[in-house]
Amino acid sequence: MSTPEPKKHIIFVCWGNICRSPMAERVAQKMADDRGLTEFVFSSAATSRDEIGHAIDPRAQRALRAKGYKTDGHRAHQITADEIGDAYLVVGMEQLHLDIMKRNFAPDTDNLVLITDYDARAVRGSGIEDPWWGGEDGFPVALRKIERGVSGLLDAEGQT
Repeated sequence: MSTPEPKKHIIFVCWGNICRSPMAERVAQKMADDRGLTEFVFSSAATSRDEIGHAIDPRAQRALRAKGYKTDGHRAHQITADEIGDAYLVVGMEQLHLDIMKRNFAPDTDNLVLITDYDARAVRGSGIEDPWWGGEDGFPVALRKIERGVSGLLDAEGQT
C-alpha cells in the first residue's frame, strides 16, 4: 500500500489576517475545488499581532458572500517561522509582507511570492492595497484582484 503524497500547503499573508489573506484563502479553496485540484491545502496568516483572534472583517465577509465564498471558521493569527519553513508557498499581498517575513521570520527562505506576480493585468511587484483603510467599495475591488492572482497562481501550479 502506497502512502499518499503530502499536500502542498499554500499560505496567504497580509498585515492583520482579517481582510486580504483570508479572502485569498477562501478564493483559492473554492477555485481549487472547482478545478478538481486536490493536491493543495490553503491557510492564511498575518505579519502583525494587531488582529490576533479576530474574525474576517465584516466588509470582507460581505464581499466574499456576495460572490458565493464561505466566511466562517476564521480566527486571525500571526505567521511563524515554522509555518513558512513547512509551506510549499507563502503568498504575500504586498511587498511589505514579504520583507517583514524575510526579515523577522525566515531570512533564508525561498518560498515567498507576491500574489500580483500571478496576475497578468497587474504591474509586476504592485501588490494588492489594503481595503481596511477605506470604505465598503474597496473590498469588492480587492476581491477581484485576489481572484485574478489566485487564478494565475493555480494556473502556474497546474503547469508544474
